[in-house]
Amino acid sequence: MTKYEKRAEVIETLTPEQFRITQQNGTERPGTGAYLDNKKTGIYVDIVSGEPLFASAAKYESGCGWPSFVKPIEPDNIVELRDTSAGMIRTEVRSRHGDSHLGHVFPDGPMDQGGMRYCINSAALRFIAKEDMEGEGYGQYLHQVEDVT
Repeated sequence: MTKYEKRAEVIETLTPEQFRITQQNGTERPGTGAYLDNKKTGIYVDIVSGEPLFASAAKYESGCGWPSFVKPIEPDNIVELRDTSAGMIRTEVRSRHGDSHLGHVFPDGPMDQGGMRYCINSAALRFIAKEDMEGEGYGQYLHQVEDVT
C-alpha cells in the first residue's frame, strides 16, 4: 500500500501560487484554474502528497469558477473543517495526508448525485490521465474514471 505524506522536498518545488493555496489556505481567482475546463479522463491527486482525491467521472460544470466534483474518489483522504474566514461559515476541504488546503464543499451540488459540490483549487491538484494511472500506481481507481459525463 502506498504511503502518502507531506514532504518538505515536494513543498520546495511548488510554485508560489501552489504554495499560497495549499500551505497558506489561499484561493485561486475564479475562472483561472488550469483544470477548470479539463475534460480528460483520469484522476486528480494532491499536488503535495499524491493521495487520490477526485475522479474525472465525478467532475461537473457547476458554473462557480473552480473545478467542481460531486464526491471524493477516496473519502478517507478528505478532511472537512469548519471555516469562518472571510466573514462566512463554510466547510473547508483539506487532504488528510498532505494537509493541503484544497477548497470548500457546499450542499448545492446535483441532487441526483448526492447534492454536494466540492469546489477545488486547480493549484492544489495534479491530474493523472487514465493511460498513465497504472504506471503511476493508481490502477485500483481505473473503474472510477470510466463514466465521464
